[in-house]
Amino acid sequence: MRREEFKMERTGLLEVGQILPITEGKLPNSYYYTLGKAYAMSANFAVGNRIKSGEGRVVDVRETPKGFFVTVEFDE
Repeated sequence: MRREEFKMERTGLLEVGQILPITEGKLPNSYYYTLGKAYAMSANFAVGNRIKSGEGRVVDVRETPKGFFVTVEFDE
């Protein structure tokens, strides 16, 4: 299992246990991912570190001083 963190701007959009699709976006030297219908976004990933799964399961939603973060688990 692979776990990655996504940044969310508002709370209340997701619940633990939800299975959501991810969409891959390409930058010149890296990739980024959007969770569901733009609920949250990932950091940038190097080419060799791309997420291969098309969907993931929400395992944690938390608030920090820097904002809201979602941890998603992928079958990889």
